Amino acid sequence: MRTILVTGAAGFIGSHLAERLAGSGYAVRGLDCYTDFYARRLKQANAASVTQAGVSILPLDLSLDDLSTAFADVNVVFHLAAQPGLSARSDFQSYTRHNLIATHRLLEMAQRVGSIEAFINVSTSSVYGIDATGDEHTEPRPASYYGVTKLAAEQLVLAHTREGRLPACSVRLFSVYGPRERPDKLYPKLIHALLTDEPLPLFEGSEHHLRSYTYVRDIVDGLVAVLNNFERCHGEIINLGSDTAITTGEGIRIVEDIVGRSARISRQPRRAGDQLKTHANIGKARHLLGYTPHTLPQEGLAREVEWYRAQILGQGSSP
Repeated sequence: MRTILVTGAAGFIGSHLAERLAGSGYAVRGLDCYTDFYARRLKQANAASVTQAGVSILPLDLSLDDLSTAFADVNVVFHLAAQPGLSARSDFQSYTRHNLIATHRLLEMAQRVGSIEAFINVSTSSVYGIDATGDEHTEPRPASYYGVTKLAAEQLVLAHTREGRLPACSVRLFSVYGPRERPDKLYPKLIHALLTDEPLPLFEGSEHHLRSYTYVRDIVDGLVAVLNNFERCHGEIINLGSDTAITTGEGIRIVEDIVGRSARISRQPRRAGDQLKTHANIGKARHLLGYTPHTLPQEGLAREVEWYRAQILGQGSSP
């Protein structure tokens, strides 16, 4: 049985992936450094669910700590740990440390142990920049520290593959949402505002942004398909997302209909580096992986509302 290491295993997507892999019979080991980017208790709740699924999570910082124990007997790495988003609280040094330096140290350790059959890097549509609508051959033009450092990390991974040092690929994700989504993202903020009758802070003009909102289960399906078809993915960059895009305004109206209440908008200044348009071109993923996302926004957002009611408000927590 292969042992899989999942970095960022207490996070949003990483926790879902670790649970899926464990449920499929793999031995799964997780890493997470529990940064203070958002409330630690939310990640601890994710970690508790992952642990119940049979996954051990080591509290390690990829940019600082000794990683040798984490790599014992590991055959596959899914690298999801990162400094995410466009938060004004995160400076360039934070993005460099958690996205670039952390990835470099992870790659060096993966190469050193010599047992890695697949290194699957999880990147982002933010590497494309303001307009993320092209295929994988489109020139990356990132417009944020997040996008710049994730692109650099991706190229570090692929450099190891080009030189024959490590079998690897990189997967670019588009606008993932669902249960356990980070509290700084639109939908958790919107759901919280609607359920508590508080105003929703919304960046000026963002209701017109086009997004390939992709349900987390569909993303995990794609990541597992990459693992199962790794010989086709080795050395490749692959987009994973929904090829049906809606505006942020349409997404807001869907959640309003689910909750049965209209949001009270509190306008915020336009956010620098925000993407204006994402529309996932997944032709390559369809061809290589047979990848087809199935979840409509109405279905996925209803599940996220249900989760938020039960696991966040129902537990007396807040974003």
